[in-house]
Amino acid sequence: MARIMYDLCGEDTALRFSPFCWRAALAMRHKGLTLETRPWHFTDTQDIAFSGQGKVPVIVDEDDEVVTDSFDIMTWLDQKYPGPALFGDDMARSRARFIKHWSETTLAPALMKIAIVDVFSIINPKDQAYFRESREARFGMTLEEFQDTDQGLEMLEKALPPLRAQLESSPFIDGDHPAGADYLVFGMFMLAYVVHDGALLKSDDPVAQWHERMLDLFGGLARQAPRAGSR
Repeated sequence: MARIMYDLCGEDTALRFSPFCWRAALAMRHKGLTLETRPWHFTDTQDIAFSGQGKVPVIVDEDDEVVTDSFDIMTWLDQKYPGPALFGDDMARSRARFIKHWSETTLAPALMKIAIVDVFSIINPKDQAYFRESREARFGMTLEEFQDTDQGLEMLEKALPPLRAQLESSPFIDGDHPAGADYLVFGMFMLAYVVHDGALLKSDDPVAQWHERMLDLFGGLARQAPRAGSR
């Protein structure tokens, strides 16, 4: 039986923009595991009801084991499968959890300021009412009022100094080779890479150079991802 991941997609099912699904997909490839993805829309909750929750990624392993949440999936991979570690020991996993929280509370808001309307424009029409209502309730304003590319770029610049400093001394967040911390952060950038037509970083920025290296991993898995502007 194939290993399956339910993966958030746009109206065009080739557009896969979920940061959390990208984390899981890259972590699976890090372990050398194959994965069949099934496109999933925000309102397809019945398709993953068996997982006991309503968000992706959802992985169904070859033995029918079900795992959810990108960080939990990465922890599970280290526990179940040999090969290159994503986190390593408990201390490393604890430090990676800090990076997860930083990427979700500091980096992600900047990227959403830049790309929230782009996301809305590419999702399935059946998802748009849910997406607009849920996000506008969270933001306290319309999507159009929330999106502010200039402000988002300023927020991004303020978020990046610790990442930039790390990447000035090593090619990856986890050192000489990519691992869990790199996937936790890079997944966030993949949302903007897929849906937004515009540069976020200058080419000589250490973060931009790391981003290029991450795009090329696993035979260019992320670089080859279909993008909204090229479809």
